Amino acid sequence: MIRSYKTNDRESLISILRVSEPWHTLGYGAKDWDKLFAIVEAGEPRESFVIECDGQPGGFAVVRRQFLFGDYLELLAISPALRGHGLGGKLLTFLEERVFLRANNFFACVSDFSSDARRFYARQGYAEVGRLENLLVDGHDEILIRKTIGPARG
Repeated sequence: MIRSYKTNDRESLISILRVSEPWHTLGYGAKDWDKLFAIVEAGEPRESFVIECDGQPGGFAVVRRQFLFGDYLELLAISPALRGHGLGGKLLTFLEERVFLRANNFFACVSDFSSDARRFYARQGYAEVGRLENLLVDGHDEILIRKTIGPARG
């Protein structure tokens, strides 16, 4: 089941994020998670969703609306214990269905060292459109990716 984020999901989701890439390698910690969830809980212009597995949060996604003539996937994480069972694809498809009702482009970034994430998004039809050097930390680039259903105009 996919549903909207609730504040009581926070600790479960932080436990997933804490051990997940790319955030582990990028050095994210408690202050970063506090800042993220403060933004998520503020709401607009973001939407956040949880995918449940056996009644517990198994993954999380945050979409920022109105980014470069589309929307931007700020975060998508699936519990390491649940990966490989299609939850990430299911959550991403759910998000795309929502986004493509209002926009023609859906963007995300993947870390250059995250080959699993790059393969996942490529399989879902995302194309690499640019490299953002040293965006989050020195020595690692973020790769801007996009899935589109057509140009913003026309």
